[in-house]
Amino acid sequence: MGILIGLVVTLGCVLGGFMAMGGHLDVLMQPWELVIIGGAALGTFLVANPMSTVKDTGRAIMEGFKQKVPKEQNYLETLGVLHSLMRELRTKTRSEVEAHIDNPEESSIFQSFPTVLANHDLTHFICDYCRIIIIGNARSHEIEALMDEEIQTIRADKLKPYHALTAVGDGLPALGIVAAVLGVVKAMGALDQSPEILGGLIGAALVGTFLGIFLSYAVVGPIATKVKTVREKNNRLYIIVKQTLLAYMNGSLPQVAIEFGRKTISSYDRPSIDAVEQSTLNIGNIEKKAA
Repeated sequence: MGILIGLVVTLGCVLGGFMAMGGHLDVLMQPWELVIIGGAALGTFLVANPMSTVKDTGRAIMEGFKQKVPKEQNYLETLGVLHSLMRELRTKTRSEVEAHIDNPEESSIFQSFPTVLANHDLTHFICDYCRIIIIGNARSHEIEALMDEEIQTIRADKLKPYHALTAVGDGLPALGIVAAVLGVVKAMGALDQSPEILGGLIGAALVGTFLGIFLSYAVVGPIATKVKTVREKNNRLYIIVKQTLLAYMNGSLPQVAIEFGRKTISSYDRPSIDAVEQSTLNIGNIEKKAA
């Protein structure tokens, strides 16, 4: 919704200012200039990126429009599933814990946290490192280095749409010039026409430059930034898992370890310690009743 409101405000101010200066909107209606710029931008986008990135860019744009970032419930459930797993690691046998991490879709723990279970990449990340903890031979600093490497890889993969959109945005002004040059070429072929016709052709050519710059800095650039912001916030969930499990490996109790994870959440989004305690207590009561 924020993207749509921003685009409406931007377009309204640009077109409104143009009309206030005495401009006529019909002059800006140059569909073939838009075809040249948009088609060239789409073509170069397809040339520069593999199909997996093209598809992921579509998903990333939809995430940006929907503001699909973690909410307080997502953070609480991430901390909750970690708290439950750490309690299992402390009190249950290896085979009992492995039953949860080998098949999380049928695990009573993961089923209690649907937003985590729906995030398959995050679920696998949690299960992989819990499995390493069960083995018991790895040192915490080795696990930390491995987590950092994997999180960096995940971040690079998730930001490919941002880099792809940024490249398109950077090229749009030049493509606008291409459209303008083609318009000027067309105008040069009409030098024998009246000044009114020739002026209209030159004006149409300049619209190409306007469209290229406007689409770059007012549309594609901001959307790319939005994609980056959304993907970065979703990547924060992995940092929470990392800090929580490392604290547990270094000897912290589960209730203390999740506080390490909670502190990595932005202060704007961070749930209160009371909310985390209440959430984990509720889940603990549910588990006791189920047992």
